[in-house]
Amino acid sequence: MIKTVGVIGAGTMGNGIAQVFAQAGFDVRLQDVSSAALDRARGGIEKSLAKFVEKQKLTAADRDATLGRLAFIPAVEALADADFVVEAIIEDRDAKRTLFATLDRITRPDAILSSNTSSISITTLGAATKRPDKVLGMHFMNPVPLMPLVELIRGQATSTEAMQTTVELCKTLGKTGVEASDYPGFIANRILMPMINEAVFALMEGVGTVEAIDAVMKLGMNHPMGPLTLADFIGLDVCVAILDVLYDGLGDPKYRACPLLRRMVAAGQLGRKSGQGFYSYA
Repeated sequence: MIKTVGVIGAGTMGNGIAQVFAQAGFDVRLQDVSSAALDRARGGIEKSLAKFVEKQKLTAADRDATLGRLAFIPAVEALADADFVVEAIIEDRDAKRTLFATLDRITRPDAILSSNTSSISITTLGAATKRPDKVLGMHFMNPVPLMPLVELIRGQATSTEAMQTTVELCKTLGKTGVEASDYPGFIANRILMPMINEAVFALMEGVGTVEAIDAVMKLGMNHPMGPLTLADFIGLDVCVAILDVLYDGLGDPKYRACPLLRRMVAAGQLGRKSGQGFYSYA
């Protein structure tokens, strides 16, 4: 039975994942080597929960109970007795494999190890452990507290039992788990990133302005936000990283990142998080 959950990486995704597990009644340990990141995480989660209370989607007592179930820790060794772990660190294969090897060493043999990766092979991560049957992908959508989808990825060796446990876990979180096979980009980014990339090509080639491209997709295709706004929200560096995974893994030139996208990343124009992307966020 899953009671204690470890979440590794106190960035935007890790914070949201820790929050939804704590809201659902789990004891959560959010781990990050950066004390500054942990401090920001605590403040961000408190602010997020305050909005739920303000909108009467959460009582003040439930907010306090949720915060009481959260621990912010700097040492990964504190996850030794976790029943379930979600990794949400940088989208880098080698960094994730190193972390999974560490988790395999320090956690109980029956603990399930999951990754919030948006594109990296779960089979590759599982191969870094001695328990590939208990390694799977649990890809949450941003913002985690609001988005109902969790993309569940079965690696080559992932057991049916581990997947079923995670499907039930999603239900407990109030999320819908949808299974995807372990191919580059899975379902979400296999479809989303080529659309964003094509929007950037259309901008580079002068087919339309930023505003025009977004307006067509919002007003004509009923998307809640345009692809360039969404790219800014995701982070242009993250978009390039995922496109590179698609291109390397599938070998199809249609996945090559647009030169304009690479140029903007080289200039540090990463979207919302840097204050400048396709739009300005002063």
